[in-house]
Amino acid sequence: MSQNPLDDCYRFLGFEDVPFSITPDTALFFPGSQHVAAYNQISYACGHGMLAVMTGEIGLGKTLVIRTVMRNLPAEVKVAYLINPLLDDQEFLREIYTEFCEDPPPVGMTKSQVQAALLRHVLEGTAQGYRYAVIVDEAHRLHPEALEILRLLSNLETEQQKLISLILVGQPELDRTLMLRAMRPLRERIGVWLKLMPLHREQSDEYIHHRVRLTHCEGRFEFTQLALWYLHWRTRGVPRRINYACEKALLLAYARGQKCVSWPVARKACQEFSKVWS
Repeated sequence: MSQNPLDDCYRFLGFEDVPFSITPDTALFFPGSQHVAAYNQISYACGHGMLAVMTGEIGLGKTLVIRTVMRNLPAEVKVAYLINPLLDDQEFLREIYTEFCEDPPPVGMTKSQVQAALLRHVLEGTAQGYRYAVIVDEAHRLHPEALEILRLLSNLETEQQKLISLILVGQPELDRTLMLRAMRPLRERIGVWLKLMPLHREQSDEYIHHRVRLTHCEGRFEFTQLALWYLHWRTRGVPRRINYACEKALLLAYARGQKCVSWPVARKACQEFSKVWS
């Protein structure tokens, strides 16, 4: 017998893979209208020297969009993906240098020297046909000094093109930061400004069916209409919450020997998270 009850659960219910993974699984990217629009616009921005901003509340799929973009970018686009925004300005610049140059800058280099070396590397790469993009996740946590570094990087250009694309991804606090008077020079360079929203009822149903279709051996598994309605109502259309609730619902269905998720199962699954989601 498997030591993981979820393994037995999925096998019993006919799933070949985990349908409602909490981690951002690019293989399960949901092609809903707003996520596809975000994917297309950010992909374009990465290859064309643009500054793009994508914001949304926790759990709406921002990181999954970004990782799907990165997975499908052409090889000539070099990406510095930064997930630790709480670096000071010098550490932040050194991290970008390390990502692009595949080695950290020499010890003892000043900030201006690192920036000059980074510029040389990017110019040489651009001449060989490469493009460069800096993607910052959790960008709402960036220090003002790091935002200034990004503004300076956005200034780097030849007569024909911008040298580095900038993609900032974060919670709505990022929108408020960018609207500050001091952020006007950076804000005026934004070419794409996206805001992800929760899924409406029909999208929520499509999201669940999409994940089932990709992971079930028969491509289908029943969530009753009342269960789908309840899951959307309790999760408010937030994909991460849907994943939590559906995973719990599948485990409860397995425990009851049922091969569908009914309304009582969906309700019981959501009760566990009621205090967290209130």
